[in-house]
Amino acid sequence: MADTRPVYLRLRDEIAAAIIDGRYAEGEMLPSVRALAAEQRANPLTVAKAYQQFQASGLVRVQRGVGIFVREGAAERLRASERALFLQQEWPEIRSRMRRLGIELADILDEA
Repeated sequence: MADTRPVYLRLRDEIAAAIIDGRYAEGEMLPSVRALAAEQRANPLTVAKAYQQFQASGLVRVQRGVGIFVREGAAERLRASERALFLQQEWPEIRSRMRRLGIELADILDEA
């Protein structure tokens, strides 16, 4: 299934996952806009827009001339918001598809 969302939102989700997973630890500096743009093969303005989402949410702090740092508590705040989003938007669709296909929760747990 192709992701049709704008690139900056996909980048935002990748960065959020990295913060939640601890790949970007609290207090740690994120890659520069240019470095991440080169790594992701994206336009620097797109990366800047993704970073701005985190700044607007108070999840990162910008230290002019130095870099962008993950704020204390960012991982937990992201985890909570991503969990709520999953339960409100994604899970109902998954549950509905499971019902349609006759998949029980036990079937999934047996596969794990």
